[in-house]
Amino acid sequence: MKQMQRLLEVMVSLRDPQRGCPWDLQQTFKSILPYTLEEVYEVAEAIEQGDMAALREELGDLLFQIVFYAQLAKEAGELDFADIAADIGDKLVQRHPHVFAAADIASAEAQTRAWEQHKERERHAKAAGEAREPSVLDNVPLALPGLMRAMKLQRRAARVGFDWPDMEPVLDKIEEELAEVREVVAHGGDPDNMLHEVGDLLFACVNLGRHAGIEPEVAMRAVNRRFEQRFRRVEALAREQNQSLAEMSLEEMDGLWEQAKAEEAAARET
Repeated sequence: MKQMQRLLEVMVSLRDPQRGCPWDLQQTFKSILPYTLEEVYEVAEAIEQGDMAALREELGDLLFQIVFYAQLAKEAGELDFADIAADIGDKLVQRHPHVFAAADIASAEAQTRAWEQHKERERHAKAAGEAREPSVLDNVPLALPGLMRAMKLQRRAARVGFDWPDMEPVLDKIEEELAEVREVVAHGGDPDNMLHEVGDLLFACVNLGRHAGIEPEVAMRAVNRRFEQRFRRVEALAREQNQSLAEMSLEEMDGLWEQAKAEEAAARET
């Protein structure tokens, strides 16, 4: 596509040693990584808001990040954008034999199983190449957000049967972990112990989300939005009463919080 070729040429110009952009010329793989992560979350926000204009813009920003990495790698003599495109094309063809070959996969569930089997073979091959024993937990990226990585680790372990059969024991585990947090608090709240026990509690809550079919990262983003909307309304209600939150009691602020929640519920019913 000529548009893609133009983007690649723009990237080359930005990195031109004589005429390029000083900022772009200073960048490395590590220096642009934070921007890449930011762009991924901005894509997610546009999708969650159903804003197609914003999605178009944010996908463009994310694509530019990929092109940037490809240019850096090309300058280092390692690979280029064509290599990246070829590799992902080959991988997709290999993982979809029901589309590109004669394999017969009749449902999305069967496709998921076939996909995971193929990825497992890839993990085993990688482990063999590194002269080590494979693990079902191989290749779960360390850079993932904590809640998302917890979900992936749990899903991997569940594939070999390390899982509860339903939600009831998961709920029991959450109550057990909460009791352990309470015990640490009762004994002075040692920071190291608190870190450990709160982590266990969060991990158990992720497990509950997994059993309920809820992505914890999605749920967390949603509750963050609700909290922000409600708290901003609490601030507005306080201003309407010519009051400052900093000067109000917790009980007074809680009353405004409940009012904000009631307004939300009424708005949903209309």
